[in-house]
Amino acid sequence: MSDETQHFDRKSLRTVTGSTANFAALAADCVCFANATGGHLLIGIEDGAALPPPEQRIDPGLLDKLRKRIGELTVNVQVAPTLACAENGGEYIDLRIGRTATGVASTSDGRYFLRVGDTCQPLRGDDVLHLLSDRPSVPWETLTSLAVKIADADAGKTAALLAAMRASDRVKASVREKSDAELLAHYGLADGQVLTHLGVLLVGTARDRARLGTAPLIQAIKYDEAGQKINKWQWDDYTLSPIELIDAIWQAVPDFHESYELPDGLYRQQLPAYDKRVVRELLVNALVHRPYTQRGDIYLNLHPDRLDIVNPGRLPLGVTPATILHASRRRNERLASLFHDLKLMEKEGSGFDLMYDIQLSQGRAVPVPSEGVDSVLVRLPRRIQRPEVIALMRQADAKFQLSQRERITLGMLAAGEGLTARELTTRLELSSTDDLRNAGWLGRLLDLGLVQSRFKTQATRYFIAPELLKGSGLDGKTTLKRMEPHRLRALIVEDLSRYPGSSSGEVNRRVGTEIPYRTLKRALDDLVGTGAVHHKGEAKGRRYWATAQ
Repeated sequence: MSDETQHFDRKSLRTVTGSTANFAALAADCVCFANATGGHLLIGIEDGAALPPPEQRIDPGLLDKLRKRIGELTVNVQVAPTLACAENGGEYIDLRIGRTATGVASTSDGRYFLRVGDTCQPLRGDDVLHLLSDRPSVPWETLTSLAVKIADADAGKTAALLAAMRASDRVKASVREKSDAELLAHYGLADGQVLTHLGVLLVGTARDRARLGTAPLIQAIKYDEAGQKINKWQWDDYTLSPIELIDAIWQAVPDFHESYELPDGLYRQQLPAYDKRVVRELLVNALVHRPYTQRGDIYLNLHPDRLDIVNPGRLPLGVTPATILHASRRRNERLASLFHDLKLMEKEGSGFDLMYDIQLSQGRAVPVPSEGVDSVLVRLPRRIQRPEVIALMRQADAKFQLSQRERITLGMLAAGEGLTARELTTRLELSSTDDLRNAGWLGRLLDLGLVQSRFKTQATRYFIAPELLKGSGLDGKTTLKRMEPHRLRALIVEDLSRYPGSSSGEVNRRVGTEIPYRTLKRALDDLVGTGAVHHKGEAKGRRYWATAQ
């Protein structure tokens, strides 16, 4: 069995039997799970233990008692206790708590709780109102108040969406075999003969989508160095569904198609100004997790050094900018499920992991979320802070096939020139320094020699192995002075192939002024002697060409 998580906890059998029974505390735990995403309470397994005592036997009558007492002590909580037998023969109770479908769960004496990570947190005042706004009595997605018939849907959008569903390997074969009407109903796009609000959003006409009142409108605004607006793109006519908006925005904004040219050994590599996977993930997050009961445009603010995506509404209760890497809440269940099945988004809770991985592997800073009074901003840095990190990450991953968490940790240590255990824990948004090892963030990095450490406990400092730093250039010292003669000659030939008719000084400036001129001139003369390079002119007027092969 796994450690306690957002969806899973253990309780001693003493919680529900004998003089130590505390059904009020158990009811509060059930409210926690019901207000989050539901989960399991394993009763009869002590904290820290993986299995119940092998001789433990449970009275079946306790199941009915549990069901009755929790029903008496809670509001809007549904539980299903079952008797289970562990692999060692010991018995325990698997108490399954469903997610509250309507309204908010509470204890019968008016207390509210929410499961956040592996803890149960009390809710008061504004937090309760926030939870109520996130949990309307009837989910927005399922409403049919517009009474739009399926026959009045946009035929092109409907056909394209159905085809995408049937083409996705994330959709079960039994689901793909359903009829068109059954498939729309399965994903909550239709209820009987009419479209739900979700159906209107995705396959309705522009007119009906506008009638929703909260269909997303998007503005992309470009600013110069002085903060002045210099360009603007808008998607405000409701002609595109959220699915179509993703590709439309990516194609329309020129900044997304710019790139940097970076040295890569003897050649040069192109690195996009913004990685498509990161931008798409941010757009999907903005479209899927926004509150569709609230009006407000989505803004893409393009600055010379960053992209700011501003979404209306606050983060779901239980998710904060400091926990967004690990916390996961679905505000729009059916929309999120459909986007996942269409491969438009990562599995639940892994989107920010993906963005961290990509940004760090490209020598950039990670996305930075922040929450305003009534909006959420995610800042995506554009500029490459340390180009040398790119080679380090590529070489390490190619040789050792690192896991995503190992790559994220390695990238953070490379970018930060080493971090203490406490600093690394904070940047990874972990609850304890023990999670660095237990949750796989350090993984094999120490065993493989990619990362080294000094000192102990929370003062432990992790850093990239010095020999690896020298090989990738991360120690800040150039390796061109120590370049092997054959590599220097190959670099000169490559340069002259691109810039024929150059002087030796021009070649020296392009290849690297840190290479002594005499060293480069000696290599150039060797190339002339072998016939790989030829020249014209004498003394200061001499020019060089790579000899055609």
